[in-house]
Amino acid sequence: MAHPDPNLGDVRGRPYTERRRLMLELLEHVPPPIQAVPATDHRETAPIWFEMLQQQGIEGIVAKGASSTYRGGQRLWEKVRHSETVDAPVTGFTGFTGTEARPRHLIVRLPDGRIARFQQLTPPLSAQVALFPRGTGPAAEARTPDGKSCRRASEGLVVEVEAGTTRHAVVTVVRVHG
Repeated sequence: MAHPDPNLGDVRGRPYTERRRLMLELLEHVPPPIQAVPATDHRETAPIWFEMLQQQGIEGIVAKGASSTYRGGQRLWEKVRHSETVDAPVTGFTGFTGTEARPRHLIVRLPDGRIARFQQLTPPLSAQVALFPRGTGPAAEARTPDGKSCRRASEGLVVEVEAGTTRHAVVTVVRVHG
């Protein structure tokens, strides 16, 4: 279905509130499953939604500036995820190649058994992890949950992570326990 005003042109430079209004007009007569997600600009409502949606398995909420324009390749919004801080044993690393002395990513086992790959380590965390032994030899080669090549970790390295509490195994390493 075409928008009521076909002469709108490129709306990416317009504020978020205007782009959303235009999107809602477009979707007004479109049946599910395509639908707009709820939005609010009330500071009291957002925390209530955040808590209620977790019970439904929703990962979190997204906060956008009402006056922000769309800029491809730039993230002008923030995702607020449900998470808890837990200890997780490190099961593997990426990095530590012949040219890399430090790991790039950690693969950890969460308390519920899920295996997750942490986004790129910060330089200070990478330096701390580099002090711990890592697996060697052919048996040390492994794959991450997303199929990337990695090296198994030696037993004993535990990190504190902030882990997403929904179906996505999103983790952020907070500190290294050793």
